[in-house]
Amino acid sequence: MGCNHDCKNCGGHCGSAESLLVKPHDLSHIKKVIAVVSGKGGVGKSSVSAMLSVLMNRRGYKTAVLDADVTGPSIPRLFGLKDRLTGDDMGMYPAHTKTGISVVSANLLLEKETAPVIWRGAMISNMVTQFWKDTVWSEVDYMFVDMPPGTGDVPLTVFQSLPVDGIVIVTSPQDLVSMIVAKAVNMAAKMNIPVIGLVENYSYLACPDCGKHIELFGESHIEAVSEEYSIPVLAKIPLDPTFARQCDSGLVELFEGDSLDHAADVLEKL
Repeated sequence: MGCNHDCKNCGGHCGSAESLLVKPHDLSHIKKVIAVVSGKGGVGKSSVSAMLSVLMNRRGYKTAVLDADVTGPSIPRLFGLKDRLTGDDMGMYPAHTKTGISVVSANLLLEKETAPVIWRGAMISNMVTQFWKDTVWSEVDYMFVDMPPGTGDVPLTVFQSLPVDGIVIVTSPQDLVSMIVAKAVNMAAKMNIPVIGLVENYSYLACPDCGKHIELFGESHIEAVSEEYSIPVLAKIPLDPTFARQCDSGLVELFEGDSLDHAADVLEKL
């Protein structure tokens, strides 16, 4: 009762933050865990998680995506994964994309991808923990956790149970961006999780004729928010119809562009 989850500055004797961490599978060796979060839905957390995993994979790292958005999983669709997950006495095995990225998602456990997951929060959180500890992930350099929106049960479970090295906050260029970032930043602070940086999605549309940047969703506020919270901007991702078609077709691994290159550089230096 009354716990603010700030174990570092707590005078209580209920145990340290380390005691809440859940050990991964004995055959899993995961070096870095990056959570991709936002204070609201629809800003592109899944596509950013997928693109970062693809980009780091292209740089020679072994990458994985844990789809923690149990009730709204979209990672399998982005990668064109349809086969259900397998398992044996050793544990559950992740699916693998065409380029070898490991993926675990609730949609890969369902007979039909359109079947709803109608569970209460505790069951959803338990599934996310099982994805972490019961999956034979093997060797992973960078695991990206695609989080559901908000600051509810699942983000709390991930921040307490997984050794998260940092979070990437995804936003969009709208007036409420400051509030979205504030929610994520404040939760990360309470949980002693470092914020790696901000990614602004749907930042602009490049005119196919003249190359002019058209701000379809209004003027960007990301620089002001970056200064307010002293958090670096990692990327400003444009709207790209070709990329949207690739995602819809399960071909996210074919994406091109350099908008996330700086973000990858920062992740390499963690």
